[in-house]
Amino acid sequence: MVENRHQSLGLSDEDVLNMYEVMVLSRKIDERMWLLNRAGKIPFVVSCQGQEAAQVGAAFALDREKDYVLPYYRDVGVVLAFGMTARDLMLSSYAKAEDPNSGGRQMPGHFGQKKNRIVTGSSPVTTQVPHAVGIALAGKMNKENIVSFVTFGEGSSNQGDFHEGANFAAVHKLPVILMCENNKYAISVPYNKQVACVNISDRAIGYGMPGITVNGNDPLEVYAAVKEAADRGRRGDGPTLIETVTYRLTAHSSDDDDRVYREAEELEEAKQNDPIHSFSTYLKETGVLTEEIEETIVQKVSKIIDDATEYAEAAPYPEPEQTLKFVYAEE
Repeated sequence: MVENRHQSLGLSDEDVLNMYEVMVLSRKIDERMWLLNRAGKIPFVVSCQGQEAAQVGAAFALDREKDYVLPYYRDVGVVLAFGMTARDLMLSSYAKAEDPNSGGRQMPGHFGQKKNRIVTGSSPVTTQVPHAVGIALAGKMNKENIVSFVTFGEGSSNQGDFHEGANFAAVHKLPVILMCENNKYAISVPYNKQVACVNISDRAIGYGMPGITVNGNDPLEVYAAVKEAADRGRRGDGPTLIETVTYRLTAHSSDDDDRVYREAEELEEAKQNDPIHSFSTYLKETGVLTEEIEETIVQKVSKIIDDATEYAEAAPYPEPEQTLKFVYAEE
């Protein structure tokens, strides 16, 4: 038996099994979408593979009944943990009328669902950061005990939106968690050609907020960092910058050929640290996950994804006359 780390964090065996299930569901949905794309059934995939631990670990550290999340385009694990369903995601991929994100208007990865406080993202990267800061400001003004949680890639941290949002949040001590999912590549640009500092979290000191770098392949390490940041925000102590070091196991998107900018050996080495495999190993070594439970989870997830695929494929597309709905004001 290895050290039971999750109990020391206040997580039960059921909690970590739920975390594992959401991670598996995220991965399997992603894999199904790639197959559907290659079959010509859906137009585009932007992948979460390799980043599920950071996403799910963070989401479980938040209050999923009242906190707000502003995810970036890879955050399948975040939105599933906050209440989106596999059907919701498949409807988006198929651009069907029932798509809760945009009614079939936006490309996949532009998450948004009001009932679950998943705030709609825009296509230009990092624009979600000022939005998260604004939500935190509104919450503070209204004396609501909420935290806003926003994610972005390491390339996005070079955008002005990140710097302006971080500065404003720190000056006004707003309850914002800024989480960079550093997957080493901004499309084809490796980390060492993007920034000069060792860690993205090194930037935090310039704004007067704590910055921490954690292992993004370990959901429990991410959980602990986000939980501490959330507690800090609720106390009125201001924002936190968290960098989760991960690795993108797929191409940037289904339209990208990553073979032209990274070596196959690098990718194979990264696969040895696959967060789903490592978390599965931890759960088995602590006696939480058995072969029977694992098989039950796999079968459950397979049924959910099959149902979501069949439902979305059969669902109707939006009517042509709905093209401009929600675009212009209506009398």
